[in-house]
Amino acid sequence: MPASLVQAVHTEFQQRFGYEPLLVRAPGRVNLIGEHTDYNGGFVLPAAIDKEMAFAVGLNGGTNIHLVAHDLGETFELANAAEVSPSNTHWANYLLGVVAQYQQRGIAVPGFDCVFGGNVPIGAGMSSSAAVECGLAFALNQLLGTGIEKMELAHMAQKAEHTYAGVMCGIMDQFASLFGRDGHVVRLDCRSLEYAYFPFDTKACRIVLCNTGVKHSLASSEYNTRRQECERGVAVLQQHHPAVQSLRDATLAQLEAHRAEMGDVVFRRCAYVVQENGRVESACRHLEAGDMAAFGQDMYASHAGLRDDYEVSCAELDVLVEAARAVPGVFGSRMMGGGFGGCTINLVAPEHVDEFIASVTAAYQQQYGRVPETYQTTIVGGVEALPTTVALA
Repeated sequence: MPASLVQAVHTEFQQRFGYEPLLVRAPGRVNLIGEHTDYNGGFVLPAAIDKEMAFAVGLNGGTNIHLVAHDLGETFELANAAEVSPSNTHWANYLLGVVAQYQQRGIAVPGFDCVFGGNVPIGAGMSSSAAVECGLAFALNQLLGTGIEKMELAHMAQKAEHTYAGVMCGIMDQFASLFGRDGHVVRLDCRSLEYAYFPFDTKACRIVLCNTGVKHSLASSEYNTRRQECERGVAVLQQHHPAVQSLRDATLAQLEAHRAEMGDVVFRRCAYVVQENGRVESACRHLEAGDMAAFGQDMYASHAGLRDDYEVSCAELDVLVEAARAVPGVFGSRMMGGGFGGCTINLVAPEHVDEFIASVTAAYQQQYGRVPETYQTTIVGGVEALPTTVALA
């Protein structure tokens, strides 16, 4: 994390509130493969990255909550921390939802001050919202000495998003922010919550994100629709196979057998999820074998499924993936995140990164008349407290 970002947040906190805060770093995430599987009890393969949020948080001895969005230059104030409810300030709800989760566990949250800011691009599919939720959840856990385990903090942050932001996200984003490990991706079983780390050397294979610069308004409503379509498929299967609790338990053969009952759309949604779970498992085997070309083929297949069967891609994402396919040294490319805009994630041989960026930029500019933002990312560790010396460096 740039020291300047921590310094800026720390300085604003001290200027506004006049005392020394706790400093926390909370990373965004990429997901190499395993999209829309998390809320279906499946597998995902995320990593925490060096696009992060910095927090300065302190207990103020009163009942007031003061929230400051450093990047936006906006503030939010609540007179009584005990009376938290969703507000009309969109960004504040991610934080207020976390406070509500503490209160639901019988933990009284006193007044506190919070300044936060970061370099996670908003709406690019790098989970800026999860970084915001997890950063505050971690900070309050430290300040209140509540000793809550990291997995519980991930659940609290997820529930905050459900209840205060209205997005029925799975657990992956919050998990990745809290459990990230430097130089590793982590495969999470979203049903059992078992996880395993796999080394990923970003010097040997670069992770490059290309941002379409669009966020179609369909994203959140269609996200919730996809969840419902998957649930409909499971309901059909359960009538014939009571053991099927989620799409994680389903097979393609079972889906084929009951395709007529489901209808074509629900069948394709479910088939995508079952196939994507298989791709996460094979991608991990390729990672262990050091076979990045095979890993990349799983990524291309993932994108095709998201485009054709799950139908959450968009023309801008498809143009970027096709442009990547034409460049030497690109192992794989696919859309990442909820869809309908945001970023593609690309695995590129280091010596081809410049050529890749130039080539994809030219193709996108020719099609849409604008230059896509690109980000080279490094895999970092999860949420942590920072020494004050970082802000003073």
